[in-house]
Amino acid sequence: MTRVLFSLFFILIGLNASAQQPNILLIVSDDLNTKIGPYMDVSDHTPNLDRLAKQGVKFTRAYSQYPVCGPSRSSFMSGLYPETNGVLGNGFQLGSYKAATPELKDHPSLAEFFRKMGYYTARVSKIFHMGVPGGIERGETGGDIPESWDYAHNVMGPETMSPGKLELLSPKNNHYGSNFARMILPDELETGQTDYVATTQAIAILENRTGKIPDGATNRVKFKADKPFFLAVGLVRPHVPLIAPENCFAQYPAESMELPEVSGLENVPDQALRLRNEHVWGMSEEQQRKTISAYLASVRFMDQQVGRLLDALDRSGARENTIVIFISDHGFNLGEHDCWSKTSLWEESIRVPMIISAPAYKQSNGSLADQVVELIDLYPTLAELCGLQDSLPPILQGKSLVPMLAGRQAEERYAYTVSYGGRDGALTGVRWKYTRWENEAGGTHEELYDHENDPEELLNLAGDRAYGEVLREMRERFDGMRRLAGRK
Repeated sequence: MTRVLFSLFFILIGLNASAQQPNILLIVSDDLNTKIGPYMDVSDHTPNLDRLAKQGVKFTRAYSQYPVCGPSRSSFMSGLYPETNGVLGNGFQLGSYKAATPELKDHPSLAEFFRKMGYYTARVSKIFHMGVPGGIERGETGGDIPESWDYAHNVMGPETMSPGKLELLSPKNNHYGSNFARMILPDELETGQTDYVATTQAIAILENRTGKIPDGATNRVKFKADKPFFLAVGLVRPHVPLIAPENCFAQYPAESMELPEVSGLENVPDQALRLRNEHVWGMSEEQQRKTISAYLASVRFMDQQVGRLLDALDRSGARENTIVIFISDHGFNLGEHDCWSKTSLWEESIRVPMIISAPAYKQSNGSLADQVVELIDLYPTLAELCGLQDSLPPILQGKSLVPMLAGRQAEERYAYTVSYGGRDGALTGVRWKYTRWENEAGGTHEELYDHENDPEELLNLAGDRAYGEVLREMRERFDGMRRLAGRK
C-alpha cells in the first residue's frame, strides 16, 4: 500500500509540471580535474567553460564522493553517499544502486525524479557507469537505470580503435585503454569521436524542438512540446585513452609542459601512494610531459563539445529558461605526489569542477562560491530551483546550494569521500582535511592537512602533537559521517 501511495503522489505532483518550469541541461565530464580555464585563471584553454562560468556560479571547493566513475555517478544520481546506496566499485549491473541495494528500489534517481514530476528526460552517452573504453565501443548500456529516461542513446564510439598516431607512454602498463597513451587524430576525423557523436545527438534533441536537425544526426525523437526537459549529456574525455585532434594538441607542446614538484612524501602512508609513477607506470620525464599534454588536449576537445551544446541551446530559444550544470565525476592526479590517475584521496583526485548557471539567479553570474560542497548536493539543488523541493524522496543526504547561488553565505560544511571499496576515506573542510587508511589487519593510518597554509598537501600534520586537538575533532567528525552513511 505504501508503494502505491508513493507512486500516486508522484503522479499527482507530476501533473503540475508545465513548460514554464525551468529546463535542465546536465553536462558530465569524465576524469576531469580543475585544470580548466575558470579554475586556472588562464585564457584560451577552455573558452566555452569560461563562457559558462560567466553565465553562472563557479564552485571552487566541490568534491566527489568517490574518485572512481561508477560509485561517483551512482552517488550524485541518487543523492546518497556510496556506502548508503551500496555502489562501491565499477560494476556494470543494470539498475545501479537499485540492484546493489534492493531496499532502494523505490528511490528515484535524479532524472527519474524529474520524470515523475512531469519532465521529459533524455540521456546521451555516459551518465551512470559505462566501460570507457570497452563497453562504449560496443554501444552498451552499462549500469544505467532505464526507468530514469523517456529516451536514452548509447553512443558507439571508436575509442581504442580510432585511426591516428598512437604512442604508448607508460612502460609498466602497456594495456592500451587503461594506461597512459596519446592518440593524435587528423582534424577531419574528429566528427567520428565519441564525444563529438554524443554532442551531435544531444544537439538533435535540442534542435528537434524547433525543427532544426543538424547534418549527420540520427536521433529523430522529439520532446513533447508541453513538457520541460531534463537532458543529461555524458562526455567521456579526458578519460583515457587520451584522444584528440591535431588542432587540440597544437596548443600544448609536450616540451612546454611543467611537471609538478614532488616532495613531502616522507610522512605519508604507503596506501596514499599506491599509484606512484615508479610503482605502476614507469614513465620517463618526457613521457610524463606527453601525458599531461595529451590530457590537456583531451580537455580542450571536450570543451569544444560543450561549446557546440551551448550554441545549440542558444539557437533553440530555450536558454533563458534552462538551468545548465557542468560537473565531472571526480578529479585526476597528473604527477602530484608522484601519483597518476584517480582512486586516490589527494585533492587533485577528489576535487571537481562544478558550474551552475541558473536563470533565476542572474545577479550571481560570474561569481564564485568558495564554500565546501558535494556532488550529492545537485539533487536537492535542482529540485529547489524547479520549485519541487516539497516533493523530494524521503532520503537524500545532500543539501541545496540555492542559498549560495543567491549569494548568501552558507554554514560551514564538510565533504565526505571514500575509496577502495569504502574502506578508506577523507573528510574535507574549509581549512582542515583528514584522511584515514585502513589495512586488512585492522590498523589505521591518518593524514591531516592545513589547506589554508598547505593547499598542495605537502605536510602531513597527523603526527604533530601541536595539532592533536584538531586531529581529534576531525577524527570525530569523520566517524560521524561514516555512521550517517551507514558504515558498519
